[in-house]
Amino acid sequence: MKPTRMAALVRALFLFPAVPAALAQQAGDAPQAADAVAATSTAQVQQITVTGIRASLRSALSVKENSNSIVEVVSSEDIGKLPDTTIAESLARLPGLSAGLDRGNASQIVARGMGERFIGATLNGRELASSEPGRAVRFEQFPSESLSGAVVYKTQNADLVEGGVATTIDLQTVQPLKYNGRQASIKADALYYPLAKDVGTRSVRPRLGGIWIDQFADKTVGAALAFSYQKQPSVQERKRHWGFNEDHSVDLNGDGKVDKTPWGFEDEIKRGTNERSSVLGKLEWKASPDAFITADVYYAKDKILEPSVQHWSSDLGNWDGYESGNFSNLDIRNGYVVGGTLRDASVSTHSTRWFQNMDNLAGGLNGKFNAGDWKIEADIATSRASRDSQWADVRQYSGNGTLNWSFTGIDHQNYAFTGDTGNAALFGTPSLYVDNDGHVDDRLNSAQLSAARPLELGLVNRIKFGARFADREKSYRQTTWNLSPAGAAIPASAYETVSIPGYFPALFLRDFDGTVASTFGNGATDPAGRTQTTTDLLAGWRVKERTSALYAQADLDGDVFGKSMRGNAGVRVVHTSQTGSGMGQVNGGTPTERSEGTSYTRVLPSVNLIFNLDQAQKQQLRFSVARAMSRAPLDEMRASRQISVDTTAGSQQPLSGSAGNPGLLPMMSNQADLSYQWYFDKGALLSAGVFYKHIGSYIGITTDNTTIDGRAAVISRSVNGPGGDVHGLELVYQQALTMLPAPFDGLGIAANYSYNESNIKEYVNNFSMVGLMRHNAGATLWYEKNGFEARLSANYHSPYVRMPQWDPSYLIENAKELYVTANFSQYLTPQLQLRLGLDNITNQKVIETRAGNAYVQNVMNYGRRYNLGLSYKF
Repeated sequence: MKPTRMAALVRALFLFPAVPAALAQQAGDAPQAADAVAATSTAQVQQITVTGIRASLRSALSVKENSNSIVEVVSSEDIGKLPDTTIAESLARLPGLSAGLDRGNASQIVARGMGERFIGATLNGRELASSEPGRAVRFEQFPSESLSGAVVYKTQNADLVEGGVATTIDLQTVQPLKYNGRQASIKADALYYPLAKDVGTRSVRPRLGGIWIDQFADKTVGAALAFSYQKQPSVQERKRHWGFNEDHSVDLNGDGKVDKTPWGFEDEIKRGTNERSSVLGKLEWKASPDAFITADVYYAKDKILEPSVQHWSSDLGNWDGYESGNFSNLDIRNGYVVGGTLRDASVSTHSTRWFQNMDNLAGGLNGKFNAGDWKIEADIATSRASRDSQWADVRQYSGNGTLNWSFTGIDHQNYAFTGDTGNAALFGTPSLYVDNDGHVDDRLNSAQLSAARPLELGLVNRIKFGARFADREKSYRQTTWNLSPAGAAIPASAYETVSIPGYFPALFLRDFDGTVASTFGNGATDPAGRTQTTTDLLAGWRVKERTSALYAQADLDGDVFGKSMRGNAGVRVVHTSQTGSGMGQVNGGTPTERSEGTSYTRVLPSVNLIFNLDQAQKQQLRFSVARAMSRAPLDEMRASRQISVDTTAGSQQPLSGSAGNPGLLPMMSNQADLSYQWYFDKGALLSAGVFYKHIGSYIGITTDNTTIDGRAAVISRSVNGPGGDVHGLELVYQQALTMLPAPFDGLGIAANYSYNESNIKEYVNNFSMVGLMRHNAGATLWYEKNGFEARLSANYHSPYVRMPQWDPSYLIENAKELYVTANFSQYLTPQLQLRLGLDNITNQKVIETRAGNAYVQNVMNYGRRYNLGLSYKF
């Protein structure tokens, strides 16, 4: 469907309220969510019964208005119904937040100009393990059925788990005893991906989800069970420039200047699946008026299977001019050869298969008890995450031909080869490369205890003390190997040819695993019994971390200078002991095990004050100061190292090499927030805020002059650097436009804009700090009336630096993006709702630029996505 037609369809659906009004009249008693919310009684509010867009926005603003911290909130529209498919998409719409995309899905959160290393993540207040190499949590693993909402803490509290300098995001599950009677809902969707059809795979896949809540034993026991299943097409068209020969290029056009030639290019057509499933179970027991027990467990499984075909060009580097005579028709810009013709070139075809299986488990037992004036809370929890992945590549090289290319930047990437890459006869004998078979495991156990009581002492009306202990261990192991054919060459019948405009004809293996087994032998992709290479041994690591924290916090309430004031003040003292293990190698010798570590204590004070500027307490001035910390990424704390030593007698040459750094200390931030918030109507907000953070001990990878075993050394590794400042501005406007004449009184708007700035630079290519989006904005226009709901959202961010791979030295600039979605729904009966979703309406591509060079780009297209579904409430 053409973009112009799609835009016309969105406008027609969104601005045609007469249609849903007619449908509602036919349905008779179809729900009128907006009117129902306006008439909701106080008792119903206590039961957390919210439905519809307007209700969720009001509920979120109520939490925001009454919080003692500066927060953003996502609230459920109805049981099992968050605004988006996953919490990641909802979080990315909040003021000051955005998300990096993975396979077209919102995944890891960026907040206030800072990347995932500064984002804390908890589930019901408990820290989460991660299947990523560091600490970052993939938020797309949490579907809407499992959560009732989320609170994003932009300022610190002493009772918050430390770790989120930018934000701490607390995901929250349903509380079954706060509902009145049995409630349940189920939904089913058909997902449609047009790009899947283009690359020759199934374009329609299912999504199912549901939640059930009930109470027993005279409403002293509550239970909730939620599940979700989605098999999403994982499809992609991609072209990538490998960079330029910067050091050994020569003059090609005779003007006396060096012309830097490209190393080569790569294209890929991917057609796979991303299969996600999850289950949540929760029990609440009100054992007595003074005892409340909660047990919950959440489990999610993500299985990614991605067959693809890639082409790699070669022979373009022209090292010291060895093939200068083969170049012609050159397009040279700023000293870089961005286009031209090369004869006697070759390409390789790569039939690949990537799988990535992730498991995440989080659960715990919580008890709240009254002992006189004291309220005691005890909590024990565990979180587990694992990731098993493997990339296998059946690689074949072509005969010589002529290569033409034009990679001029700004998403302009064209190249062609005279050979028929869709003909298997063009390519030679295949080889199998498994690079690599990798395994991540993360364990996190924690225990917390707190006690609070009211206290009348000046402005202090409540005190709270607490302690937390946590034990975490994370490891990584990989195996790499390659094989030559055990049998005959791969027959042409094993392939199918896929042709896509702008790409080489591609040879897809019809049955990757079957062909690999028949060509290279059974078990060719099985790591069992294989010997790890030296590179594998050096890549493995294990990190152990033990933390303990004590805190005290006072809640404040009273009058100051004739104005009512509330808030909190407290201090958190954190001690951490960490040990990194890995393998070390000297001068290419046999790797040996080694281990190092360190410990540290940090004091984290915090103050949050809210001044009410009017008697109705609708205008608030919020002020916060705090000291916060974010610990080092776990994989960068490995003890692995590879060094070279000059063994010449009497040599004073320093050691050189690369290493992890088990002695990394946390990044620290002294920070302040000031915000004005005006809740000028029900569900309405106008706010402006500024923040400032001075970050010390900033972590980045660089050449570190250090000492190893008493000898000077120059090592490439992550270190704690000087840091700098991050500051920003955030503006928010939200309102239900009920003052408009019918039927337009169902309209509403929510808009935000943030500006972020920092003088912190990464140590690689002098990039701006990872996550720094200078401009970030979002706008949602919504309509809700007579059982009809519509939402049109647009989110924009300016270019920012990302770390998309496990290598912390691999930094790219993600280009600016405008992501547009639309959602429509209509109640056909009081229980049955029809839903339509349009995602990535503008067909936004992801464009990554490396090394600050506008010609070195990786351009990925995931395509538009649609869903059509039904929801039913029991």
